[in-house]
Parts: sequence; structure tokens; C-alpha cells
Amino acid sequence: MKKTICILLVVLSIVISNTVWATGDMPVAASAKASITGKVVDNKTGESLAGVAISVEGTEVKVYSDMDGAFTITGLDAGNYNLVLSLISYKNSLVENLKLQPSEKEVIDIKLNSIR
Repeated sequence: MKKTICILLVVLSIVISNTVWATGDMPVAASAKASITGKVVDNKTGESLAGVAISVEGTEVKVYSDMDGAFTITGLDAGNYNLVLSLISYKNSLVENLKLQPSEKEVIDIKLNSIR
């Protein structure tokens, strides 16, 4: 099982390193845009989860958590957002109604439940 997880992490690292990190590829006025940062961990063990896909619902923005489970989404307009998180062997998670103000830096920590 550990060997499979290691292989999965290596593959995810390669895919992620070849992926353009979504940072809101729109022109950004730094003072008016909001951002979301956080960390994703396993609900039972507290272990950081790498390679979690974090999508902003209703947009094309998608980022992935790094090896420490950390992620950052930048360049968001003020408003309400939902985040959809997914990772193989874990239940998808929905973070609803994140209310962002201009220039706000929202910090959230998310726990994912494994399928088993």
C-alpha cells in the first residue's frame, strides 16, 4: 500500500509540475482582488494531502495542493464562491459560500474523508 501511495505521489508530482498553476489568468489589479489560501489534510490522521484538486465552482480556476497540502488561489473578484476538492481515494468535498471582500486574504483549512 505504501509503495502504491509513493508511486501515486510521484506521478502526481510530475503531472503537477507540468501543469500551469491557475492564478486567475485574467489581468489582476492587485489591490482589488481577493485570494484564498489553505491546507488540506486527512480527517482521521491529520496528514497533509498532496495533489488535491481545488476548483472554484463556476470558473475555470483550478489549483493543486503541494507536498505540504498547501494551496493558494489568487486573482478572485469580491463575491461568494464555492470550492470543490477532489483526490483519488477520498470523498469529494464542497466548501460553500466563501464570502470574499476586495483585497481579502481568506485562510481555510480543509479535512478530507477517505472512502474507506
